[in-house]
Amino acid sequence: MFDALAAARTWALRTWRSGRYLLETFAAALATLAALPLWCVPALARPWAERHRRLASALLGQRVEPRPRAAFRNFAWLATQVVLGLPAGALALLLSGCLLVTPLIAGFWWALPRAPWLPVVSDPITGWGAALSLGTVNLVVPAALAAAVLPLLARVHARCCLAILAPSPADQLVERVTELTRTRVDVLQAHSAELRRIERDLHDGTQARLVAIAMRLAVAGETYADDPEAAAALVRHAQTETEDAMTELRSVIHTIYPPVLADQGLSGALTTVTARAGVPTRLDVGPLGEVPAAVEAVAYFAVTEALANIARHSGATGASIRVTRDGALLRTRITDDGAGGADPSRGSGLDGLRRRAAALDGAVAISSPPGGPTIIALELPCA
Repeated sequence: MFDALAAARTWALRTWRSGRYLLETFAAALATLAALPLWCVPALARPWAERHRRLASALLGQRVEPRPRAAFRNFAWLATQVVLGLPAGALALLLSGCLLVTPLIAGFWWALPRAPWLPVVSDPITGWGAALSLGTVNLVVPAALAAAVLPLLARVHARCCLAILAPSPADQLVERVTELTRTRVDVLQAHSAELRRIERDLHDGTQARLVAIAMRLAVAGETYADDPEAAAALVRHAQTETEDAMTELRSVIHTIYPPVLADQGLSGALTTVTARAGVPTRLDVGPLGEVPAAVEAVAYFAVTEALANIARHSGATGASIRVTRDGALLRTRITDDGAGGADPSRGSGLDGLRRRAAALDGAVAISSPPGGPTIIALELPCA
């Protein structure tokens, strides 16, 4: 019984969605005909076509990217919309009208002076028995016809729209090459900036300390015979400088590949990071399998940067981090309940995060409306 109810509910929902889609298509086809001269302007035709591409994608449950600018496809879609949309939408309108009008006629037969019109069987209604029987027949037949025809028509129309409006393989190749070119430029710029930063850190920090250590040891060697105590003091100072230089060197190495990843893996490293976060943070790490070191580093730095931003700027009282493996993708989702308003275009660490992900052909999606919450979704390929 429950299976039958679930099937009936699925059938009704599918028919409803298909009928609504076709009615919207019918209205759009009429609007297209009424404003036909306007669609000669590409700036108007493109958003009109894109809106219906999204409708068709939603109906079919497919994610279809916007296509490149191509005016001839807009015009081809406008013709298809009129040729296919008008008859399919008219049939959906007719069946919808039958389903709406039949209960009214059957229920108010007593108020009508003449025999009312019914879509399937139009015998005169002279009593409630006839009203119920004829009403049922005139409801079941259009409903069955709608369930059989409307989903098919809607899918055919949607597929025709996407065949015209979706990017072709050549368009997708051009888009991919453009994206890879842009990513390559970002990666080269990020790599150059990283090399300059490392060189600057080593030159101004570690190298300067090592030079000072060498000078102190040289002076200690020259003065040892005459003043052993002064030489010993210089050696002790050099030892302290050596420890400081090692600390700075470890700090530089940490920015390249954190040692905690090599020691504890991504799960353990994230546990350590969240434990010392500035806000209470819940960590959920699923089975990850074998993850490339470069992917681990990007995910680790993403969480570190996000937690630092949350502590400094968001005013959040809590955060959560979820890391999962979905086939060949490592997914990281970072959420906080702060004030929102994070904007990667301001040159913040979020933009650096996007460049790090792009270097591995990954993607970052950031949702941070004013008032929050802020959600950072990171996808990195692991294959």
